[in-house]
Amino acid sequence: MNQYYKRLVLLFAVLALFASIPLQSAEADLLREIKDREEIEQLLWRYTRALDSFDPEAYVATYTEDGSFGAVKGHDALHKMMVDFRDGRESQAAEGNPPAPMYHATENSWTEFVTRDHVRHHAYWVTYFGANGPDSPARMVAVGRSVDDIVRINGQWLIQSRNVTPAEDE
Repeated sequence: MNQYYKRLVLLFAVLALFASIPLQSAEADLLREIKDREEIEQLLWRYTRALDSFDPEAYVATYTEDGSFGAVKGHDALHKMMVDFRDGRESQAAEGNPPAPMYHATENSWTEFVTRDHVRHHAYWVTYFGANGPDSPARMVAVGRSVDDIVRINGQWLIQSRNVTPAEDE
């Protein structure tokens, strides 16, 4: 092969290498976003299970240190809120009136990437009480919409703020 063809082959090899870099970067970004969406979905599942099982420690573990649920802000306040809910249900049961199991569902959700480490999660939510004996069938007790800010801190996605009564333009 003469020098001209060798240079031409080398030039095409270099061009092919540089042409593949943006594609590899785009593929890496897509894979990272897929992984992030899965981690965020898992976070929201853990949040919902902690809420429905009245587990203060598990509930608080889904929030940042300064995280908020509406006006309730910070781990200590969030923990107290869940303890109060749990204690109220336990008192009701001790009085002979066991409360129905509670279930939350999220529907029509959309995860908006604001930055690489901050998402805004938009959803409709529904609260159900399960059947509680023959005279108390399962029922839907509340519906609404939420806009939540979720951030990645030290590689972990956590809820920074949970707003279950956003303004209509949010």
